[in-house]
Amino acid sequence: MNTPFFDVLIIGAGQAGPPLAVSLANSGWRVGLAERKHVGGSCVNFGCTPTKAAIASARAAQLARRAAEFGLRIPSVEVDFPAVLARAREIVLKSRNGLEAWLSGTAHLTLLHGHARFEGRDSDGFRLRLGEEPVAGAQVVLDTGTRSLIPPIPGLDEVDFLDAENWLDGAELPGRLVVIGGGSIGLEMAQFYRRLGSDVVVIEVAGQIAGHEEDADVASALQQLLEAEGIEFRLNSKITRIERANGQISVRLDKDAIVATHLFVATGRRPNTDDLGLETVGVKTSEHGLVEVDNRLATNVQGIWAAGDIRGGPMFTHTAWDDYRILQSQLVGDGSRTTKRIVPYAVFTDPELGRVGMTERSAREAGRRVKTARFEMRRNGKAVEIGETAGFIKVVVDLETDRLLGAAVLANDGAELVHIYIDVMNAGAPYQVIRDAIHIHPTLAEAVQSAVSALD
Repeated sequence: MNTPFFDVLIIGAGQAGPPLAVSLANSGWRVGLAERKHVGGSCVNFGCTPTKAAIASARAAQLARRAAEFGLRIPSVEVDFPAVLARAREIVLKSRNGLEAWLSGTAHLTLLHGHARFEGRDSDGFRLRLGEEPVAGAQVVLDTGTRSLIPPIPGLDEVDFLDAENWLDGAELPGRLVVIGGGSIGLEMAQFYRRLGSDVVVIEVAGQIAGHEEDADVASALQQLLEAEGIEFRLNSKITRIERANGQISVRLDKDAIVATHLFVATGRRPNTDDLGLETVGVKTSEHGLVEVDNRLATNVQGIWAAGDIRGGPMFTHTAWDDYRILQSQLVGDGSRTTKRIVPYAVFTDPELGRVGMTERSAREAGRRVKTARFEMRRNGKAVEIGETAGFIKVVVDLETDRLLGAAVLANDGAELVHIYIDVMNAGAPYQVIRDAIHIHPTLAEAVQSAVSALD
């Protein structure tokens, strides 16, 4: 039997793999796209798509509880937790099926199902095995993503727990939930479960939530907003052991213990590179398993590229998607697009935290001379009118060039509003461009302008 041979074999159908596969196939390349489970990667199957769908249900419940603020009477709010998850799963299935149909209907593109692993190389390219079948490619793109990093806490392997991959399968609403980790996943899921009725405790080993890089005033404000909803935080807390206790889970800390019905582990991600056979072709990885690449996403082995979370750097769906554009540029374009880029992100709590560029802390630590301004959302007319006055906007500007170095938008639709700053930063324009523009009234976007106007 002849071994299937492709001009490029892409391993992993996450956010970079599918659009790159279609683009190269439309350019006439013979493309193989190998996926061992479901197309769409973490974003479609258990990350962005279902979490934001579930968070929307939780927000609807919270708004219903606030009905009296808007002159409405809703006597009670009843949560149908299985229905909430069923809605999220339905959206996942629709997205996944649509993506698979797109890929299957593309000429010159073959969708391969199974786990791909390197076996070596020859004069024509690279030899791999897809399950039990051989396959080969002149070039290979790695887009295998990450999975939950499970910390070596004594006793953790003896209890059932939720994580980013399996939470959608849990049909039971936790009575009392302990979330290990105060990063974006932990915070989003903590608020989701709390708004649907769970008691929630977040345990974080660091001294603040939202990552040690975030400015303290932003992290503190977000924590206070979540605490106002009844979420308890234990900061600077190290878990010494986890045990079963009368049908529940006991999470032991240095000085006391927390008893819970459920546990959610959100302590980071680890790359899916440990079973790819990279050693057979000499691809270098870091001590944590990340594939080492240059700013063109090329590995140390000519003809092998890496995209998405496994290449290190910012691990977001949108950076993985931009990786596709970089590889497209390198393989069939002019090669000008690289990883030299501005990468924004968001924490999809309510209110959302939209972030781009440097924090005040990182800018000062880098030796930049800066000026900052802060605008409270309670001073924005639209925020008052729609009852969403929580949060603030903080901007950091270079004192010498007047260019924006970074911004934090902790506000209703903060992940949307931050894009005004993102675009101006990409244009290399001074903050006065936003200050001198006319913004529609009444809008939340006026607050984006008010924040930079406060610089003066």
